[in-house]
Amino acid sequence: MDNRTLTDIDTGEKSTQFLTFIMADEEYGVEILDVQEIRGWEPCTEIPNMPEYVKGVINLRGTIVPIVDLRQKFGLNNIEYSATTVVIVVMVLVEGKSKVMGLVVDAVSDVHTISHHDINLPPQLGQSDGPSVIRGLVSINNKMVVLLSSSLLLDLEQFKNMEQINTQRAEHAIAVND
Repeated sequence: MDNRTLTDIDTGEKSTQFLTFIMADEEYGVEILDVQEIRGWEPCTEIPNMPEYVKGVINLRGTIVPIVDLRQKFGLNNIEYSATTVVIVVMVLVEGKSKVMGLVVDAVSDVHTISHHDINLPPQLGQSDGPSVIRGLVSINNKMVVLLSSSLLLDLEQFKNMEQINTQRAEHAIAVND
């Protein structure tokens, strides 16, 4: 059995749990097993030459974590961060390596267990240069929820220098401790 799915004993149907969140009055979801933690918004350290949607980085227990504003990444209107603004820290496996990233969203909504047969494939709306970040669409309580692929949200090209920062930081820590 795949450890990223749950099996419904009564029907033999596979399902997955998703953490849903709100942006621009729409609901989105990421697989709950990708979620490391949920944090309130806090200012982060800006990094030069990053896209506008990369707000900066935070130090999370010794790991430098890039913080991405999903509103900006998706081209939605900017809003002021408020008391409900949160950072969803996700850990995903990309090219065989664990990567951690923080996603700034308007608010957390709920956790839903979704049957795989209820997930609809995203519509193909033209030519695409790469895979879509949309994993699928599902209707929950008569509302459409967009399910996202956490690993595809991480644009590796944009974050290569984040790995260099982590490496330099680790080397500096070793040099200081010697």
